[in-house]
Amino acid sequence: MMNSRIAGVGHYLPDRIVPNEEIAPGMDVSSAWIEERTGIRERRFAKAGEETPTTMGAIAARIAIERAGITPNEIDFIVFATMSADYLVPGCGVLLQRELEITQTEIGALDIRNQCSGFLYALSVADKFIKTGTYRNILVVGAERQSCNLDFSARGRDVAMLFADGAGAVVLQPASQPDQGILSTHLHADGTHAEELSIINPGSHGKYHFKKYKPQYLNAENDFVHKNDGPFEPGYLYTGVFKGFLVIKKAFEKFPAVIREAACANRLTTDSIDLFVLHQANLRILEYVQRTMNIPDEKLWNNIQHYGNTTSASVPIALSELWEAGKIQEGQLLCLAAFGSGFTWASALIRW
Repeated sequence: MMNSRIAGVGHYLPDRIVPNEEIAPGMDVSSAWIEERTGIRERRFAKAGEETPTTMGAIAARIAIERAGITPNEIDFIVFATMSADYLVPGCGVLLQRELEITQTEIGALDIRNQCSGFLYALSVADKFIKTGTYRNILVVGAERQSCNLDFSARGRDVAMLFADGAGAVVLQPASQPDQGILSTHLHADGTHAEELSIINPGSHGKYHFKKYKPQYLNAENDFVHKNDGPFEPGYLYTGVFKGFLVIKKAFEKFPAVIREAACANRLTTDSIDLFVLHQANLRILEYVQRTMNIPDEKLWNNIQHYGNTTSASVPIALSELWEAGKIQEGQLLCLAAFGSGFTWASALIRW
């Protein structure tokens, strides 16, 4: 089996810059309070009614396709990772196919819902298709529009101060050299505490299903209420839960573990890794991982200060930025890693 390689990268970020100063007053905190806890100074929000995960993903995809030296019609499979799809049904994969005008070839489109780990799960699936010779040009996209689902009151600030919008994409192709490309991927999950970082509705979970809302449900303790301005009826609401301490504790544990797993699987040490491209969850988590693993500053790329947590889009956005900055050179060893809701976590080791 041949390895797959990343032949092209691309990303898109909305034009609208939202500094902490804009959202802090409604959440009854200061901008410094937000930055102290998250490292975030500003983030990007999509244009309401215009930009969606699909439209943003399409822009990133076109850039990645062009950089891969192919045309959209040469793509023979799509894997789309998002937790904020345009519609409840269908998923964004087919919408992206339509947006890129490649419906004539009737290629397959797969949707991945693994939240912050979504892009790495999607990358792993695409890698296996390349390795088995099933496809030769696979488009992998991570895109999110979360700004429309955030509660910018004091009640929702633990979540609202973190999340933002954006998209990233890569094109996978067969590698020409046996030691080039994706060397291994590592996927994990533990659903024991699934509700600790969750959006409960919309869903089919009994009393919360669609039109069965009652005021007491929306005011339930530990429920995070969002207003959805999407393609549903006016007033459509759904609740979610966020318990930050447990999530951060698990991230502290799983990020280093899955990075070491990738290195060990390839009989390498973490010191031999040239660049660490980590999910931009929270700058304090990234700083902890850096200290714990003794990662030099020049080996770690952080952009959460400017973009916030873009969930499944954060790893491909960072990867694209690194490439554009000329920091990725042929032969370098990259480790991609993520941790998020589910809980799920994943890593990939890549020889560029």
